[in-house]
Formats: sequence, structure tokens, C-alpha cells
Amino acid sequence: MKFGAVPVEVALDAVLAHSLVAGKRIPKGTVLQETHLQALVDAGFETVVVAQLDQGDVAEDVAAAKLAEAMLIGIGGVRATGAGAGRVNLYAEGCGVIRINAEIVQQINSIDPMITVATVPDYHRVDAGGMVATIKIIAYAVPSSALAEATNIARGAVSLRRPVFETATLIETTIGDVPTDKGRRAMAGRVERMGMMLTERVLVPHEPAPLAQVIRSAPGDMIFVLTASATSDPLDVAPQALRDTGGVVERFGMPVDPGNLLFLGEIDGKPVVGLPGCARSPALNGADWVMERVICGIDVTHSDIAAMGVGGLLKEIPTRPMPREKGM
Repeated sequence: MKFGAVPVEVALDAVLAHSLVAGKRIPKGTVLQETHLQALVDAGFETVVVAQLDQGDVAEDVAAAKLAEAMLIGIGGVRATGAGAGRVNLYAEGCGVIRINAEIVQQINSIDPMITVATVPDYHRVDAGGMVATIKIIAYAVPSSALAEATNIARGAVSLRRPVFETATLIETTIGDVPTDKGRRAMAGRVERMGMMLTERVLVPHEPAPLAQVIRSAPGDMIFVLTASATSDPLDVAPQALRDTGGVVERFGMPVDPGNLLFLGEIDGKPVVGLPGCARSPALNGADWVMERVICGIDVTHSDIAAMGVGGLLKEIPTRPMPREKGM
């Protein structure tokens, strides 16, 4: 591609680099035709800054559309917009968790600086209609060889994992008075945005035996446990109750704050998430990262949770009983 000032009379079919006013506004990116050239001459322009495509160049919109198409081969649940100004956006067609193949995205972005892909983070929760990536061709055209290299490796760069469960049971333990429904309302909002619903409210004394009984009989596809007293040890009431039912505690504690006091387990193949107290607030906490993956059928291992520490220092929430700092 050639870029620069040329005499107006030789600018036919070139791409205008900067908007001009010649009788009326000619926007940048316009492919100049005879009528444009005559208007420029009549307005007194002798030269014009343009991009002229060489043989083998691919125009920006065509290149962006082709790369988007390649990225979405075999991928359901993600749609592409039409191309404009060298850009195509990708949107989720439903709620879920976005998976990003960082290696593929980096490879695409390393081929030619004019070919770019920007995405949301891996494991990002998305609602229907949420943008997940943008493809931008920075120049007015790119070599077909570079585009071919990008499209050849683009498949699988972005994908959407949809929820695999429909219902969840939230078990709340009590010490003394019945708790308000604040925690339930917060959790209902979390599961509803993932296309799920909570089963009827379950309240149980904060003791291993009765808690074990309701865990065993919980009707939801997955189980949440929100305790009246914070779970502060792997042998505390809630994780021990899960073990007493024959279930397994796979991980207690996570390097995300707020959200440290989470545990993850299962009973008869049904996921069980022991919630930290901060789950009573709708603000983001570590439990969100775990439950969103579990809801979408993504395995969450010990190593996965350990890796959440990088970026795991989240915003402090006003309702937290023990803030990180009491004052400055």
C-alpha cells in the first residue's frame, strides 16, 4: 500500500486519508470517484493525501470481516457485526463465560501491527449482547499474505461457554434469629443473570448434622452454602457437614480478597460451593469467579484457584466486617 499526497487527477479509486470539505464533506475512508475528484478541483485542491492499494492488498473492511469469520468457524453463541472503518466487533448471543485462547490472540497480533484483536479477559462473565472482542485493521489495507496467515490460525481464539445448570439451592445456616434475605437476594441476582433460578429458601441451624441432612436432600442442580458464622477452617461446620454426607471438599480458601473463605466440593457429582460472607453483597468477590465457571460446566481445580491470586485483589466493599485498612 502506498500512502501520501498525490495530485488530485491521479487519485481515482484511492482511499481518502483525511476528511475534506469540497462543496460538502468528503469523509476519510471514502474511495474517491470522478465526482469526488471534480469537487476537489472545483474547491481548489491540487493534491490530496490518500492510500493506494497495491496488487495483493486487502481493503480494511474486507480484511476485518474475513478475520472475524475465521475466528468464529465452528464457534456457537458469538456473532460478528458488519465491518466499518476497518473494525468488526464480536458479541455474545447469550450469557455465560468467555474463553480466550491467549496464545492464538498473541500470534495474530504478532503477524502484522496493522492486524489487531482485542478481547475481554479469559473467563470473563458476559451477558447476552455483551461485547467480547474487537477486530481492528489499523491501516486502510493489509497484505493478503499477512491476512491469510492470521485467518489460518484464528479458529478458537474466542468461545462462549453457556450455563449447564438450571437451578441452585442456597442453604443458609442460622444462629439465633432468622437472617434477613439480603444474602438470598444477592445470590438470586447472580444465578438469574446466568439464566438460572434458586429453589425454595432453606434455613438450617449452624450445626454439622442438620446441615449435612439438607445438603443431602437439596433439590437444586448445584448447591450453595452461606453460613451464619464465617467458615474459618477446613474442619469447620459447613465443610465438615459436606464430608459427613459422603461428599468431598476439593479446596478450602482462595487467594482472592474479598472471597478468601470459600470452599469448593461435590456430592454425587453435584457441585457444592461454600460461600464467603461477602457473597451477601452483590459486589464482585472471589466466589463469583468460581461459581460462574462451575455453572458453565468448566472444571475448577486446585491449580485454577491458586492462579486467581494474580488480579485477585478486588475492590473493597463498604459492608465488609473487617476492612483491610481501618483508616489512613
